[in-house]
Amino acid sequence: MPLTESPLPQPGSAPERAIPGPAGLPVLGSMLDLRRDSLSTFLRAQREHGDVVRLEAGPPGLRSVFHAVFAPEGVQQILASRAANFRKDHPLYEEVRQAFGNGLLTSQDADYLRQRRLVQPLFTKRRVDGYASAVTTEAAALADGWRTAGGSTVDLVPEMNRLALRTVSRILFGLDAEAAVDAIHRCAPVINAYVVRRAYVPVKIPREWPTPGNQRARAATDELNALCDRIVADRRAARETAADADGAGEDLLSLLAAAGNDEDGSLDATEVREQVLIFLLAGHETTATSLAFTLHLLARHPEEQTRVRDELDRVLGHRTPTAADLDRLPYLTQALKESMRLYPAAPVISRRAVAAAEIGGFRIPAGADVVVAPWVTHRNPELWPDPERFDPRRFDPEPEAARHRYAWFPFGGGPRACIGQHFSMLESVLALAVLLRAYELDAVDEEVPVSAGITLQATGPARVRLRPRAGAGE
Repeated sequence: MPLTESPLPQPGSAPERAIPGPAGLPVLGSMLDLRRDSLSTFLRAQREHGDVVRLEAGPPGLRSVFHAVFAPEGVQQILASRAANFRKDHPLYEEVRQAFGNGLLTSQDADYLRQRRLVQPLFTKRRVDGYASAVTTEAAALADGWRTAGGSTVDLVPEMNRLALRTVSRILFGLDAEAAVDAIHRCAPVINAYVVRRAYVPVKIPREWPTPGNQRARAATDELNALCDRIVADRRAARETAADADGAGEDLLSLLAAAGNDEDGSLDATEVREQVLIFLLAGHETTATSLAFTLHLLARHPEEQTRVRDELDRVLGHRTPTAADLDRLPYLTQALKESMRLYPAAPVISRRAVAAAEIGGFRIPAGADVVVAPWVTHRNPELWPDPERFDPRRFDPEPEAARHRYAWFPFGGGPRACIGQHFSMLESVLALAVLLRAYELDAVDEEVPVSAGITLQATGPARVRLRPRAGAGE
């Protein structure tokens, strides 16, 4: 889409500085680099051109132009202090909206504010802490499965994906978790790949055309919609007849279906389904990424793994961790945060500028597509010395307090910060505690290749050897 022309500088103002960026190929610009490895392309752009970079991709007439902002001060402007000027009008969000509906991740303006007010009470600390037992139950089942299966080597990527999916499905759907897991495991990858592919092609084939890709995506979407619609209807019927008096109605879907207030009304069945699908997307893939990479990094750094495990033994002994233990496990939490620095589940965040804005001494034109990249900001050596090194001590209280608020932003920030931050941290810390008390891990794969989709995707295995700990599981 062509960019709106920026107004001419006012009389007496300084001349407008040209935004630097890679030249790329004569015809395609940076398109091939971005398709091959967008994360490395962004990282190289920052190292070679600075904290505000202009990139072009595609042939003349179909060329996309966007601006990347990497300094934490600029990130803060885009996500927080000037958030109203940087909207979720980027093509990626439009594709997510088409696939998963207009839930909290994609809605804007009055729709977003209404949904946020209705959903916020479901994510209070007290409410989220109540899901701790579901997290530890699923993690313990996985640890037992590893032991009884007799396998000494596992790939953490599919294992953590399955664990996070089972956990969020149990919390969302209650007794319907197993059916939901199978459907999501089958359908979500199809939809995710379709969304990313459509978001970045210069010419989009209409969704209604009966191409194989369109038909696969439509079938997957229809299956997930039908699943959610059936469960929503069951929950509404159960609530009306008080048939859920045994507590089954305390799953998140039931609470969503019942959410409402005098000002905003309530969510209808379609809105509930759209929120559920977004929670599934944001709530299982992102947590699975954090779990897999934290375990793999600890397996690669046995001295850090020992320090985490010593903390677990000292605090927990042989008892099951609870939500109250979150503050008692600071070093495990620091290891998780350091993993999220190196492998942020949302490596790139996209926006579109409404009006022209000055960021980092450069003018971002009105209508420009803008990205901020935790993947790059989290690796800035001026913010993070020796940035590729895994060091949980970076998150000791003193250095963490001294750092810019947007030097580390795996959950985004500002008014659109992830509503599930506390839930994600709770789930991750408790699941890690259960697994690391049961097993010592030795890395088989030293490096795990990744790529950027809707979320960060591991494109190779993250295998570890399991060594059951003496007395674990007794």
